[in-house]
Amino acid sequence: MLLWVILLVLAPVSGQFARTHKSIIFLQPPWTTVFQGERVNLICKGFRFYSTQKTKWYYRYRGKEISRETQKNTLEVQESGEYRCQAQDSPLSSPVYLDFSSASLILQAPLSVFEGDSVVLRCRAKAKVTLNTTIYKNDNVLAFLNRRTDFHIPHASLKDNGAYRCTGYKETCCPVSSNTVKIQVQESFTRPVLRVSSFQPISGSPVTLTCETWLSLERSDVPLQFCFFRNDQMLGSGWSLSPKFQITATWSKDSGSYWCKAATMDYSITSNSLRSWIQVQIPASHPVLTLSPEKALNFEGTKVTLHCETQEDSLRTLYRFYHDDVPLRHKSVRCEKGASISFSLTTEHSGNYYCTADNGHGAKPSEAVSLSVTVPVSHPVLTLSSAEDLISEGAKVTLHCEAQRGSLPIVYQFHHEDAALGNRSAHSARGVSISFSLTAEHSGNYYCTANNGFGPQRSEALSLSVTVPVSRPALTLSSAEALTFEGATVTLYCEVQRGSPRILYQFYHEDVPLGSNSTPSVGKVSFSFSLTAGHSGNYYCTADNGFGPQRSEAVSLFVTVPVSRPILTLRVPRAQAVVGDLLELCCEALRGSPPIMYWFYHEDVTLGSSSVPSGGEASFNLSLTAEHSGNYSCEANNGLVAQHSDTISLSVIVPVSRPILTFRAPRAQAVVGDLLELHCEALRGSSPILYGFYHEDVTLGKISAPSGGGASFNLSLTTEHSGIYSCEADNGLEAQRSEMVTLKVAVPVSRPVLTLRAPRAQVAVGDLLELHCEALRGSPLILYRFYHEDVTLGNSSALSGGAFFNLSLTAEHSGNYCCEADNGLGAQRSETVTLYITGLTANRSGPVATGVTGGLLSLAGLATGALLLYCWLSRKAGREPASDLCRSPSDSDSQEPTYHNVPAWEELQPVYSNVNPRGENVVYSEVRIIREKKKHAVASDPRHLRNKVSPIIYSEVKVASTPASRSLFLASSAPHR
Repeated sequence: MLLWVILLVLAPVSGQFARTHKSIIFLQPPWTTVFQGERVNLICKGFRFYSTQKTKWYYRYRGKEISRETQKNTLEVQESGEYRCQAQDSPLSSPVYLDFSSASLILQAPLSVFEGDSVVLRCRAKAKVTLNTTIYKNDNVLAFLNRRTDFHIPHASLKDNGAYRCTGYKETCCPVSSNTVKIQVQESFTRPVLRVSSFQPISGSPVTLTCETWLSLERSDVPLQFCFFRNDQMLGSGWSLSPKFQITATWSKDSGSYWCKAATMDYSITSNSLRSWIQVQIPASHPVLTLSPEKALNFEGTKVTLHCETQEDSLRTLYRFYHDDVPLRHKSVRCEKGASISFSLTTEHSGNYYCTADNGHGAKPSEAVSLSVTVPVSHPVLTLSSAEDLISEGAKVTLHCEAQRGSLPIVYQFHHEDAALGNRSAHSARGVSISFSLTAEHSGNYYCTANNGFGPQRSEALSLSVTVPVSRPALTLSSAEALTFEGATVTLYCEVQRGSPRILYQFYHEDVPLGSNSTPSVGKVSFSFSLTAGHSGNYYCTADNGFGPQRSEAVSLFVTVPVSRPILTLRVPRAQAVVGDLLELCCEALRGSPPIMYWFYHEDVTLGSSSVPSGGEASFNLSLTAEHSGNYSCEANNGLVAQHSDTISLSVIVPVSRPILTFRAPRAQAVVGDLLELHCEALRGSSPILYGFYHEDVTLGKISAPSGGGASFNLSLTTEHSGIYSCEADNGLEAQRSEMVTLKVAVPVSRPVLTLRAPRAQVAVGDLLELHCEALRGSPLILYRFYHEDVTLGNSSALSGGAFFNLSLTAEHSGNYCCEADNGLGAQRSETVTLYITGLTANRSGPVATGVTGGLLSLAGLATGALLLYCWLSRKAGREPASDLCRSPSDSDSQEPTYHNVPAWEELQPVYSNVNPRGENVVYSEVRIIREKKKHAVASDPRHLRNKVSPIIYSEVKVASTPASRSLFLASSAPHR
């Protein structure tokens, strides 16, 4: 069932599916009315309600609105109000109203009721209410329940719609009635609709029938079955779960009335669709167009009939008639082979005709038929057109002659005062034209004639009057010597020599109109005014008689005016002047006759000058430096009087330069624990400057220097402080970053560990002893020195892993050994290791060897306890023992045998070491062995012992007091087999 629901919801196919995919609220228990204090679980189901997802809930009651979100799709509530939910990927649900009632008697009903449901109405009472219950429907008694609480509607239908309530009796006084519950029975699915892929299929083509219904979302899990009918006869095998039925090929016999039926699986609910008619269509053939009568086509007024006919009978055929691809009329006929249209001929009916036939499967055209109608020419019409609004000399005009009726071709002829201008032949109905440029002689009457062989026809006469445009006017001044003084009166005269009246004159000063005057004849007009400083400039006049204004030559007028006090303006590319910016000083006197000489000053020192010959401002540019801060002014002089501007102050800001980062430490080499001072300073730049310090591009801090001198930042050095440092300086203009400086923090060496390694368990004269010295901490390069009884044996430098020194043992090599590590930050010396050497005997087997070996094994318990104590202390302190005392013998590496004459022995090779990295009194000593398993190998090489870990065969723990007490004594003994 779950799979059915999933497919039903996810597959939006025709047939059965939910109306919408919005969320739905279900109730548990299923009642919408409960007593106060009880709880109701709300379950929200959405489009993908089979999966648990986050859910949003909305609560509304008496104007209060609350929303919340739950991780699951359930919510427990106990307050009355309107609830809505929204499951993830689904729209908001419809509201559900819950009533947590304080009444003593309530009637409970389910939230939704569908056709066929078994419905329970429950009447519940509180204490002191007797359930001698009566159920009412629409205020009419429906049933007496006595002391029962439930009323059952076994199979709900539309007749069960109504308002229900129940009544009981209070023990103390009177009857009591419950709340009213309205029952509205809903359809589980809508009445089906029959969808057809084609209601008019072409014969032989398939048709798909679909029975489409819509399930209520609350009943989306109800399966349906379908059945299809034609003319009340069941199609196919009858009922099916598929909502589709396909007819693979349709023929004439398949035409008819179709419908479908949908039902639940138990047939308790069924519904029929409306009937739909399907008509199988037979495609039409190409029609034939005929004209009648055929011999009377040359005369206007003749009635002609067009008949279009196909060969097949069809249920309905649409005929369309066309004249030169223009639709004329259409006719739809039923069960007939053809259709006709008739009309009386006019000249427009000449052309090609055809028809189409369409019975719903595509229009088929007929062959075209030509029709020609002959008409005598009508009186032509002569029109005149010009690109200009006025007909004037030089204008280009066009004469057009056109007869509205007449068979083609038509010969047109143009005439001017009965003189022929030319003729044109027209093969279309648009007439003909001639064009020419006008002169004064073209004034007069024009007409045209048209003739298509049935006699010429003459147009009405058209009169043309050519006017003369005005000539270019001349402007003169009344008094040239009085033009330099303010207050003088001047008169302007404008005159033309030729032009048709009336003429309009207009006077201008620098393209600004001053005034106008009109005259009915050729002559001149004047315009007078008193001079002011603003009257300097160029003057001209225009004359216009309707053919476009003509402009005179310009006349200059100059009025001398003393210069006014100039205004100085400083222009920089940003709000604050910065070094390197281009400063523009602009000086302008708003009044004064040109030319004007401008001077520019900085602190009363002349910067430069500029002459403006025609008025306006002058400018002077400076590339700013720090010295350009100060006061600026300018001066204007046009030879009459000099005027000085107000003073303007300018402050120039200097951008910060690239800072320099320096390290200040107590020594030449930075060492862990030192206090390092980082100093950043920009040698140039306006204050205040903000300095930022960076380590590997990570900000360490920022410090502001309000008055220069740079800034410092202190670090207490650790090993993590090694790396690349830089700093940044910023005074608000543009931040500058310093060069990168690399710092390497050195680590002093720790106390080294000295390890002695020999090729056998018993050290003897002639053996090769390897001394290994290693400091577990410290910056490279480390210099190692080896000592025997404080006498230097040798030294070696190493980047890592310590250093080695080899000795070929003699009897004098017994004694105390130590080593020293130094990386330039202070030397550290290891603990002392004591070595005793005995002579090598001819036979190492026997009771002596056995006794020594037994003595070594008897000390194994003490050594093992000391070793475990050391491992525990080392791990508790957060570190591993320097000599790896905790290593199990099973972890040791194997090595080749070193004795050719004893192939079956396992040779034991001693390794002597002591570890006291903290300088305490406890000394950990150990002896390791290396097992030799292969029978044949090269001679022992001390280098093979390096970096190899040997199993411990002996160890001891002593309290260091004197060198003698820290010694390791080994008796002469041979290894056991």
